[in-house]
Amino acid sequence: MITFKPLSGAARSSRTIPLAYLLQVDDVRILLDCGSPDWCPEASSSAVKTEDIEERVYHWEQYCDALKECAPSVDLVLLSHGDLAHSGFYPYAFSRWGLKAPAYTTLPVQAMGRVAAAEDVDGVRDEEDVGDDEDKKESDADAMDTSTDVESAKEKKGRKYVATVQEVHEAFDSINVLRYSQPCHLQGKCQGLTITPFNAGHTLGGTIWKIRSPSAGTILYAVDMNHMKERHLDGTVLMRQAAGGVFEPLARPDLLITDAERANVLSSRRKDRDAALIDTITTTLSSRHSVLMPCDSSTRVLELLVLLDQAWNYSRIKFPICLLSRTGREMLTFVRSMMEWLGGTVNKEDVGEDGTRQSQQQNKRKRVDEDGDEDALGAFALRFRHLEIFPTPQHLTQTYSSKDPKLILAVPASLSHGPSRIIFSEFAAIPDNVVLLTGRSEEGTLGRILFDTWNNAQRAEHKWDKGKIGSNIMMDGILHMKMNSKVPLQGAELEEFLQKQRAAQEKEAAQQAAMQRTQRLLEADEDDSEDEDEDTDEEDENEVALVLGDEMDTAGDLQGPTTGLIEPGSGGGRGKGGQGGDADWTLDADEGVTKQLSFDIYIKGNVSKATSFFKKDGGQNQRYRMFPYVEKKRRVDEYGETIDVGMWLRKSKVFEEDDTGEDAKRKQAEEETKKAPPEPPSKFVTIEIDVQLACRLLFIDLEGLNDGRAVKTIVPQVNPRKMIIVHAPEPSTNELIEACANIRAMTKDIFAPAPLETVQIGQHTHSFSISLSEDLLACTKLSRFEDNEVGYVTGRVIIHAGSTIPTLEPISTGPSARAQTTQKALAGGRRPLGSRPPITLPHSTMIGELKLTALKAKLTSVGIAAELVGEGVLMCGKRKGGSKGDSVLGMEDMVAVRKTGRGKVELEGSASEVYYTVRKEIYGLHALVAA
Repeated sequence: MITFKPLSGAARSSRTIPLAYLLQVDDVRILLDCGSPDWCPEASSSAVKTEDIEERVYHWEQYCDALKECAPSVDLVLLSHGDLAHSGFYPYAFSRWGLKAPAYTTLPVQAMGRVAAAEDVDGVRDEEDVGDDEDKKESDADAMDTSTDVESAKEKKGRKYVATVQEVHEAFDSINVLRYSQPCHLQGKCQGLTITPFNAGHTLGGTIWKIRSPSAGTILYAVDMNHMKERHLDGTVLMRQAAGGVFEPLARPDLLITDAERANVLSSRRKDRDAALIDTITTTLSSRHSVLMPCDSSTRVLELLVLLDQAWNYSRIKFPICLLSRTGREMLTFVRSMMEWLGGTVNKEDVGEDGTRQSQQQNKRKRVDEDGDEDALGAFALRFRHLEIFPTPQHLTQTYSSKDPKLILAVPASLSHGPSRIIFSEFAAIPDNVVLLTGRSEEGTLGRILFDTWNNAQRAEHKWDKGKIGSNIMMDGILHMKMNSKVPLQGAELEEFLQKQRAAQEKEAAQQAAMQRTQRLLEADEDDSEDEDEDTDEEDENEVALVLGDEMDTAGDLQGPTTGLIEPGSGGGRGKGGQGGDADWTLDADEGVTKQLSFDIYIKGNVSKATSFFKKDGGQNQRYRMFPYVEKKRRVDEYGETIDVGMWLRKSKVFEEDDTGEDAKRKQAEEETKKAPPEPPSKFVTIEIDVQLACRLLFIDLEGLNDGRAVKTIVPQVNPRKMIIVHAPEPSTNELIEACANIRAMTKDIFAPAPLETVQIGQHTHSFSISLSEDLLACTKLSRFEDNEVGYVTGRVIIHAGSTIPTLEPISTGPSARAQTTQKALAGGRRPLGSRPPITLPHSTMIGELKLTALKAKLTSVGIAAELVGEGVLMCGKRKGGSKGDSVLGMEDMVAVRKTGRGKVELEGSASEVYYTVRKEIYGLHALVAA
């Protein structure tokens, strides 16, 4: 059974991004995409209720709660595109919410997703406090299991789940990469599943996922596709114009999951879009004004850069192209190393060159001198001579003033935060500057507000979804904006912060000192006990031998009078002079009497400190309370293994020597980061500004996605058995469902689930293992059908002793069984003398789906002419005069073959040679299974 649940980006929803879907195939839970929302939407001040404002601003809470709940139980993650809408939330869920399941994607999606996520989290963290302290509090509260649900819910409201840059790199490093058309047979809990990526277009490395399950069939996940060839990418492999249809391995899936966001959109021609874009830019720059183009940081910006570079080279434009992005250089480095993934015209021409041989040689020498990477793959491609990359707006203003005409590409495309928002706040107030939008952005962001403003100002026939190029509009009025920034502390705030920091450091130092003292005490006690245990060898044995030897020689070494008093129970005395042999005697100084102190037994560490009456030469003799035996201890760990510290130290050195490559580079980068000067104390500040709008605004669709005509053409040709629509507003969803309903051969099982709505497809199936006996296989008649052999069996299940798998054996049909059957038939009823008992004829089954085109080709090979005269009707017969060139069939032996439904074929005609030949060929295209 297949269960599908959209966590975000569902059908019939006003918010179509981000994309995240939970697909369950039997017991395997698959997460399809893991996109992140825009964390900095605009708060609409025109709303009446505060609750409505919060619901609009913090719309991601429902999605985040659902993803957090299901993340630990996910068994497989598949990412389709390398932008924020498809893979931006994966680092946070991986590092904070336990999304540790194996993840798969293509190499470009891994690289572009890393760049996009790093750019986004770095930009958000540079402007706002994302609440890392609240994460710690929440984890501590979960560990302590406190009952503060109401307070935690209040603190959680408005949380922004933004990962760190380090977490982004760790998450994307853990992803497994595949090539296009490379099947991957999964293991573990996902054993039996096969996943295969195919080219989807739209973005570099964009993927259509084909999931093959032995129980659920073929599942196709295809969202955000583009069938059109672009400058840096080929179109999707799903629709091949050269082949005139759908790619065969992707045709007729059991389930198709696709989007319908642009099902009611009619895109304009690519030639018109490119011309309008270049004309607007050149006209604005020639009039000594600037153009601002908000763009993304990794995927669609490549198409813009290639287009602009070609226009700059062709028209000899001298104005600079400025890219505002922290990760711009890193992104281009990745792309140049993945030239085999590019398509379009990039592989056919050297983008970034003038086109002349002399300039190519000069640029080649110049690039080799600058980069020193002549042998690298793609070293001489995508070298944009007119492009300048700036990490921050401050670097841009230091190079070019606001009066210098220039083209600015700033991230992000939504204008919600980062460089594009900062530039726009100053850029929009200058008359005749142009803000050029190439995408609609997410609902609720500043980019979407500007798009709606432009679209509402267009005439009905020139709106963006009508296939026309609109005109620019003059913006006016005042735009209220909130600007977030991070500023260093100064004055009293800095002094207060330093004082708190010193107090915290002193407190931490005191705690560490206390811990160190406690640790030293524990280590001292442990060392004492270890020393006592380790002294159980030669030294203790020598000491015991020395003590025993002294006691044996005491009688000969004594000087002065002796007393031989024996207390009751002392065991008597022996030796000469009455000296104690079994007991030692001392004189109590206070009482003046002698008493027994100890026996001759040895106890380590419990030595008698009293002065002994019996003395020897050279000092005090030691007395012990335990039998003189030393237990030898062996130093082992809890598993009984002797610890060899030297061996581990040697292996550690070997590992350190072998630790080269990426790990060594990363460690070196971490060490350099530690050596870097610490960031000065700072605080987050929010200011509200009013921007007097005076610039011009224009929208040109360069999203690179299928329009309604392509969607309505491709989906029926794929012809899935069942279909789920996602990532679409309600009008687009209804448009695609209605278009599919008008096609008779198209499936009627079309689902469009709402957010967090669960859809179940199929039924629960149970698999059992059974063994076929050799006798059963010997008596089974098998018929060949395509690549398989099919047969009908009748038997009984027998479980043999010592076997866990039951065996299917044939039912006994020996003479005794036949005799019993005959006797029962005779006793059950009357029959005439000499008649035979009734015998039930075996029933037969035909397996296969008849294709009239295949039957026509088969009949032609055996000399029978056939023509398709209508939908589902094939006329067969012999031609008049027996001439193959005659196109008229004879009427005396015509046979009609009709397909009246799935699995239903009618053969109509008179009994003739043609009739039986056609019937024979029809049987030959099926597998006949007889019981």
